[in-house]
Amino acid sequence: MKLLTLNLAHGRKDSLNQWLVSAEQIRQNLDEVAAYLMEVGADVVALQEADGPSRWSGNFDHVAYLAEKSGFRYSVYAEHAQISMGNYGTAILSKWPIVEAQGLTYPDSPPTASKGFTLATVAWQRAGEVATKLDIISVHLDFSRKSVRLQQIDELAEVLSLRDNAIAIMGDFNSEWLAKEYMVENSGETKRLYVYQPDSDQLSTYKAKRLDWILLSHDLVFESYEVEQRLLSDHKAVVADIALSCADTKPL
Repeated sequence: MKLLTLNLAHGRKDSLNQWLVSAEQIRQNLDEVAAYLMEVGADVVALQEADGPSRWSGNFDHVAYLAEKSGFRYSVYAEHAQISMGNYGTAILSKWPIVEAQGLTYPDSPPTASKGFTLATVAWQRAGEVATKLDIISVHLDFSRKSVRLQQIDELAEVLSLRDNAIAIMGDFNSEWLAKEYMVENSGETKRLYVYQPDSDQLSTYKAKRLDWILLSHDLVFESYEVEQRLLSDHKAVVADIALSCADTKPL
């Protein structure tokens, strides 16, 4: 399965603010993202800063637009922030059926806008194999305060502790250490999350920082992992091929 995560930046690409970008240009920017998703052959995509119809970004549903343009039959969107200028949240696009989905918005953390995560259970059908349930999470954490990010990630961990499926967590953690250290160390023996090359200095996704991550539970393995260098957003996309590491993942 090929996973991909991207902070869409409201469709503005690398512009300073989406208010400065025309609706036509935002559609063109999303067309570039859609073409890229098809080019790399992504099976499941995690999106952050994905807009519902919003005045500041063209007044159309960015998630539905991308899903249609890039050929994803299944999608789920959780709206975390509703402000006068726009509404946005996290989303998951999937080529595999989504058999369960939920969204959670973290408690308000003023002055920053609300964040949250989307969880989708996909029925991963590999050739000649029984379909397997895989929990995919698209998460976006607060950008301004470490204390808030810790509370948010603990809330995510609590939700995941009640679930039995293999897990892939993707998103914008707004932190270089939270995914590779705190989540890994506190994931528990049954989940045992890990990241790809945690100490690499070649995987930056936002300027010189590695803010965007993919974490896997121990029953999944990375077969490849790369940061896309082409300009799609102010963040770079992360792409990983994954596989089952053992036969004990929960079948449908």
